Amino acid sequence: MTDTPKVDLNRRDVMKGGAAALALAGAALPAGAGLAADGQTVTGVVFEDRSRAGHRQQGDPGVAGVLVSNGREVAKTDAEGRYTLPIEEGMTVFVVKPTGYSVPLDANNLPRFFYIHQPKGTPAELKLRFRGIDPTGPLPASVDFALRKSEEPSSFDVILFTDTQPESDAEVSFIRDDVVNGLIGTKAAFGLTMGDVMFDDLSLYQRYNRIIAQIGLPWYSIGGNHDLNYEAPDRSHSRETFRRVFGPAYYAFEYGGAVFLMLDNVDYLGTDPSKPHGAGKYEGRLDDRQLAFIANLLKEVPADKLVVVGMHIPLRTYLDLKDPSVFTVNREALFKLLSDRPNTVSFSGHTHTTEHHYFGAADGFTGKEPHHHHVMTAVSGSWWSGPFDHRGVAVADSRDGSPNGFHILSVAGNRYTTRFQPANEPNARQMRIVLDSEFHRGQKEIYRDFRLGQLLGSPIAQDNVYATEVVVNFFDGGPRSKVEYRIGDRPAVVMVPDVRPDPFVEEVFARNQATKKPWVNAEPCSHIFVARLPADLEPGTHRLQVRAVDEYGREHNDNLVVEITGADGRSRS
Repeated sequence: MTDTPKVDLNRRDVMKGGAAALALAGAALPAGAGLAADGQTVTGVVFEDRSRAGHRQQGDPGVAGVLVSNGREVAKTDAEGRYTLPIEEGMTVFVVKPTGYSVPLDANNLPRFFYIHQPKGTPAELKLRFRGIDPTGPLPASVDFALRKSEEPSSFDVILFTDTQPESDAEVSFIRDDVVNGLIGTKAAFGLTMGDVMFDDLSLYQRYNRIIAQIGLPWYSIGGNHDLNYEAPDRSHSRETFRRVFGPAYYAFEYGGAVFLMLDNVDYLGTDPSKPHGAGKYEGRLDDRQLAFIANLLKEVPADKLVVVGMHIPLRTYLDLKDPSVFTVNREALFKLLSDRPNTVSFSGHTHTTEHHYFGAADGFTGKEPHHHHVMTAVSGSWWSGPFDHRGVAVADSRDGSPNGFHILSVAGNRYTTRFQPANEPNARQMRIVLDSEFHRGQKEIYRDFRLGQLLGSPIAQDNVYATEVVVNFFDGGPRSKVEYRIGDRPAVVMVPDVRPDPFVEEVFARNQATKKPWVNAEPCSHIFVARLPADLEPGTHRLQVRAVDEYGREHNDNLVVEITGADGRSRS
């Protein structure tokens, strides 16, 4: 979820992180190099788990050339599969799963590819509400990581979630009924959640994970601003519960030749006493250590590979260009590390809107083609707001009018596309068509005279045709999308983008105040397209066809029956 905290910009330099992180980032370490500040190192073996025991057995060989990281430095295993890295208390050591291998999964299909080094556990003096990390004790003599050979095609699908964000046990059930049931049996390779797995109540993680596990896929996650331990004074201990359950706050892995770089750009600034339940301030920022990790990792990744970057807070959003809690303030530091790569894409959530952005030289991304950043639709839509449907699930239309849902990333070599999957739309419908003709349509007091949707449909009096706009919400549309409509045999009419609230969701929210979360309002939508009806449209019944072309050049079509009445109130055909 995004909220609007009061942020003290003087507390942090918003551009901090770029140069300092690059200074930290040296070449990837050979298997036996590097010392931590206190001189301690961690060593171990990445091995092929032929026995599938999860720990090394006789006959399990080491795997050479595998990357291992402590979240800052990156080492590559030697011919025997051995690595050495600097280690400090609080670090998480993890293997970067290579293509052609899988890692062990726990009972909930969560990948186990890491070791947390926290000898004393989470500091007791923090008095965290939710359980943190238990003491891990002395550093083992060898921290080993198991890999299992696995077939990985170069063309595959990934399920992309963001902001599942249940506020209660009842809303965990909504996730189960609205999206999980329909995904069981999917042929996707794995799933990713881009943060706000929970809505502050981290005790719900276990039930949530048991439900997501039923999809039957390995499932990776990163944390959002509602997955924090708010009692922590700053970023350093703000992910204790998340790390205990899911693993490192940021990490990377490969699948099918593509690199997935999962980042934590929620920079927690500590508790804000003015907020409910002790929630704190935060900004969108990648810290120095994380930027160093990215730089060190990418030095080991061939330039032509597809790099998929996931984060919670968008790099940029249409909602507010000045509020550092809704965008990444030092995105240029990330762009500097990605600009020499021809095949990159990034995904985020947080705003509960659907947006596409393209960054070029003016934004600090100097690659040949702009960098595509996709702000994804929230699984929870409007935070599970709205009336219940026939299943007893909140309708949850997003505040930009898109239905709640998720996305599917399709990778083919170093190319990609995405598609939007509405949670409860027949035939995965990709747009909504309405007719905006009533001058006082937005006035709540007139709703009593009309049923839901009647104000945004037909019949329309012929005298009002000239004033009527066709409004299309192309749910996953963006700046490269094209939309047009056609009535019967008439020429196609090009529709123009217009950033405005979706009139449908304005009405839904206005009519359902009792079931709407109090902070939810209809917000300007970046994928609304409008055009007037033809002024000479005669009384009768007409078929209006909409053709939309999405960000990837794919065509989508939908239809609306339009009735025009004459002076006598009747249509003539």
